[in-house]
Amino acid sequence: MKRFWLGLILFLCFASSEIVRSVYAQESPDGKSVMNEMLTAYYYSRQDAKSEVFMRIVNRQGQTRERRLILLRLDETDGGKQSYYIYFHEPPDVQGMSFLVLKHPGRDDDRWLYLPSIDLVKRIATSDKRTSFAGSDFTYEDVSGRDLDEDDHELLDEESLGERSTFVVKSTPKRFGEVEFSSRKFWIDKATHLPLKVEHYDLKGMLYKVYETSAIQTFQDTPTITKAVMKDLGSGHETEITIKTISYDVGITSDLFQERLLRRPPTKWIR
Repeated sequence: MKRFWLGLILFLCFASSEIVRSVYAQESPDGKSVMNEMLTAYYYSRQDAKSEVFMRIVNRQGQTRERRLILLRLDETDGGKQSYYIYFHEPPDVQGMSFLVLKHPGRDDDRWLYLPSIDLVKRIATSDKRTSFAGSDFTYEDVSGRDLDEDDHELLDEESLGERSTFVVKSTPKRFGEVEFSSRKFWIDKATHLPLKVEHYDLKGMLYKVYETSAIQTFQDTPTITKAVMKDLGSGHETEITIKTISYDVGITSDLFQERLLRRPPTKWIR
């Protein structure tokens, strides 16, 4: 009888320890899982989206240029294939310019840019995805995101940023030297999983670019970044993005994302 009770006690102790370990594991995410949640919340919110975006570009002397554009997005699966169509309405020198992205996780995305001034559809090479998007401080890759598995992700800390509690994650490219940064440091809101701040460090480990979210609003029960700025510390250049309107699950279909529609944009969707 004593052996029975001893065995039962040992079993319960073992089971309890396994439960504690399981709960602890669930409450202690790693860097990769935190980044995966961020990419899903930031780039894959809902099934599709249409947004009107204003871009304000400011140089060191305080001179400004502005852009107004429509962005259409369609997801095939969360974290999977995805399509973007961007059409520029203003100012006149970029009116009619359009940008198409077909995103393929696990391999290079397909990207095209239409330049109406010379009636040219240009395919954007893989080597160009880190260059400036429409003269801004955002890159082509910033627009559609970087694959989770292109970097290693380390959970550094948990910090408060203003009134928000965040996870701090360091992401380091697996193929060092193929991009212009050696690492990026993210502050990710625990409540919304959206990025609140991102620091970019160059190949010498020096901070050279900073992204900051300045406004988050909820549309259709979906937390959405509606204002953010990217600052280039070396040039003194910065770009502010403001989302004026956004609608989710509006019925965008895959036939909108074709190279031929760069020259002949879908009027219904870009108004």
